[in-house]
Amino acid sequence: MNTVIDAHRRRADRARQVADVLRHQVLDGAYPDGALPREEQLSRDFDASRNTVRDALALLVAEGLVERVPGVGTTVVTGKYPHGLHRLMGLAETLRDHGEITNEVRAVAIVRPPAAVARRLGLGGGDRVVYVERVRHLCGLPLSLDLTYLAHDIGEPLLGADLGHRDIFGLIEELAGQPLGTAEISLEAVNADPHTAALLETTDRAALLMAERLTRLADGRPVDLEWIRFRGDRITMQGELRRTGSE
Repeated sequence: MNTVIDAHRRRADRARQVADVLRHQVLDGAYPDGALPREEQLSRDFDASRNTVRDALALLVAEGLVERVPGVGTTVVTGKYPHGLHRLMGLAETLRDHGEITNEVRAVAIVRPPAAVARRLGLGGGDRVVYVERVRHLCGLPLSLDLTYLAHDIGEPLLGADLGHRDIFGLIEELAGQPLGTAEISLEAVNADPHTAALLETTDRAALLMAERLTRLADGRPVDLEWIRFRGDRITMQGELRRTGSE
C-alpha cells in the first residue's frame, strides 16, 4: 500500500514540476499561436510519462490558463499581463503596451479614516481623507478593484478630476508639484468574496492577488494608501532582485 501511495506522490510531484515550467512558457509567450505541443512531444521534452503530462495539463486547466478540446489539443485560454515591481508606476503606465486602462469610479468621498489608515498616513485624530473606489478595466475586461485613501489636501482637488481615464499617481504629482518618491508594498493571496467576485466578473472564492501599497512623495510624506485586488488569472507580478553583498 505504501508503495502505491509513494508512486502517486512521485507522479503528483513530477506533474507539478512540469506544470510550473509550462506555466512560465505560456506566460512568457513561448506559444504565440496559442497551441501547446501534443502530449507525446511534451513527454519527450520533459522526460515524463504521458499520464504525468496529462496531470500537469489538468493543473493548468484548473487554473483557467489553458483548455483541452478533443481532436484539437491544448490551447491557451488567456494570458496574464505582466505587472512590474521594479518601478513605482500607475496601472495605465505599467500596462500601456497592452491596451487602454479605464476606470469605473464606484465611490469618491471625504471620510473620517479608520485609525489604522490615519496612522499609516501620519494624520491626526480629526483629519479627514478622500476615499476613492474603482474597478479598473483593461480593454474592457475587469482587472482589479482598488480602494484608495488619500491625504485630504492631496485628494480633495481630485474630486473634480477625470478619474475614469487618469492614473491617480499622475494627478497627485500635478497637484502636489513634486514627484512621487517611494512606496512600501506587500502582496498576498486572497479569495474573492461574492461582492468582489461580481465586480471583477469572476467566480466566488476565485484566487486574487492583493497588494497593499503606501506611497510617499519625494519629500517622504505619505499621501496614498491603497488596497488593490487583482484577478489572479490576469496578472503576474514581475521584478528583478539583485544580490549586492553578503551578510
